[in-house]
Amino acid sequence: MAEQETWTGHVLDGAVTTQALDQVHRRIGRSFHRREMRERARRYMAGLLGQVPRKNSWQLAEALGEAGPQGVQRLLTDAGWDAEAVRDDLRGYVVEQLGDRASGVLVVDETGFLKKGAKSAGVARQYSGTAGRRENQQIGVFLLYASERGAAFVDRALYLPEGWTADATRRAEAHIPPEVAFATKGDLARTMLARAFAADIPAGWVVGDTVYGSDELRGWLEGQDRAYVLAVPSTHAMWSRGRARTVAELAAAVPAHAWARLSAGEGSQGPRWYDWAWIRLPYADVAAGRTQWLLVRRSLPDRQQPETPPELKYYRAYGPEETTLSALVRVAGQRWRIEEAFEQAKGEVGLDEYEVRRYDAWARHITLALLAHATLEVTRAHLTQPAQPTALKGEA
Repeated sequence: MAEQETWTGHVLDGAVTTQALDQVHRRIGRSFHRREMRERARRYMAGLLGQVPRKNSWQLAEALGEAGPQGVQRLLTDAGWDAEAVRDDLRGYVVEQLGDRASGVLVVDETGFLKKGAKSAGVARQYSGTAGRRENQQIGVFLLYASERGAAFVDRALYLPEGWTADATRRAEAHIPPEVAFATKGDLARTMLARAFAADIPAGWVVGDTVYGSDELRGWLEGQDRAYVLAVPSTHAMWSRGRARTVAELAAAVPAHAWARLSAGEGSQGPRWYDWAWIRLPYADVAAGRTQWLLVRRSLPDRQQPETPPELKYYRAYGPEETTLSALVRVAGQRWRIEEAFEQAKGEVGLDEYEVRRYDAWARHITLALLAHATLEVTRAHLTQPAQPTALKGEA
């Protein structure tokens, strides 16, 4: 392969530098009890970043020149290393390389991992946006850090339905620790956000879809004085003029002149244009200098099918009172970045191509895959030389 000079060394497989991978590997080294497994972790990540057609234990072992998958499988099951400490190293690496307090946001979302059988930890027939329907799958909740310098994951958690947490036999077979109790997806998001806040991650806003727009999570974020833009369903009810009204009803009453056409950011096909409206909420218990809004997004008319009614999306928002509509729209648009990151992590580093059933093994594979993805994204960020960041708090 031809060599190409980059910011840290030579390009590996056309994208990731050898030196960048070494940099990440040195950072996580203290979390491995034995040198053999520490070196195997580096080879595993190199395999995830390589040209292996399907990044499961057998094919990764073959790419590493090993006779069978036992060594790779042991790395994910019985080897002595701390996946939670490596997760913290992942967060530190992402913040060091991509952190920017002016433009940083935290994005929470979930993705599904389709599975056969009933043995994989947390597997159940359940809905996720990945498949767009109920399927036999595991669901992971993820936290992404995004700034104008780039975007990469900083945390992960496997969702366990109550049928799993209440079944002692299944828990034992899947190596689910005794201290792991049932937690909703919102609870998992809150735990990951609390870790990020404790680490002083440089992010001004939290963004999430409807699964994460519950009253409990929003109330907790307000208690932490953390700004957010969280989607809510059309049936979400709010008090207005002395009675409960749904956000759909409130949006229907917005006059035509109150809508503004704004871009929520660049997509694969250019700017994402929508019509937007916002309503300042007259809640008295908001902290000084902070405001709550209802933000509404409306799709543009379809020129080919003008009779098609527009699609509307609703958000509850909380943040600095000087925030402008265009700034709030840009924050809302950051949620797409986690969808793009899921696609990249699955397509490029085998996030979903594991063949493990255990709870701890899932966390280990996912953590190493997220590290590989972060290495890829950091290298891309340096190669593309991004423009100077701009604040998301308000207009310049």
